[in-house]
Amino acid sequence: MLSGLFKTFGMRSKRNTLLSPLAGKVIPLSEVNDHIFAAGLLGQGVAIEPSGNHVVAPSDSKIEAIFPTGHAVALHTNEGMDVLIHVGLDTDRLDGKYFHVCTAIGQNVKKGQVLIEFDRQAIKDAGFDVTAPILICNSVEFSSIKGNVGSTVSELDELITARER
Repeated sequence: MLSGLFKTFGMRSKRNTLLSPLAGKVIPLSEVNDHIFAAGLLGQGVAIEPSGNHVVAPSDSKIEAIFPTGHAVALHTNEGMDVLIHVGLDTDRLDGKYFHVCTAIGQNVKKGQVLIEFDRQAIKDAGFDVTAPILICNSVEFSSIKGNVGSTVSELDELITARER
């Protein structure tokens, strides 16, 4: 009986932490120069202005999808988050140039395992924004999602805290 009361008031709800799959500066989604991401239409989260050249698994996870162009990966974490990591804006137009995928759909990956390698400078030089939205696509399952906005993170630093309903 008390557990139901605690849940009603948001007490004792489970916290999930998503670690950063990229190094760089964390910015709010609202500042992303793409209205789909900025409006949170694909999920809540943050974006990173990357300082490195690869994406790592933020948690032990299963790869659910990899875009044919290698610029994005979707995974389901062992903690129950459906995560989309999208490197750059409109980078699908590069048709895979400057991206190398290091995993496969259906593969189970370990926290810290490299998923995608990319040439950040070449992407910038080609005229593309390298900002990387990191979304929790099943965000409706969480009562709150808070990002580490304003921070500069390294790979596997705390990035997003999601509190279960």
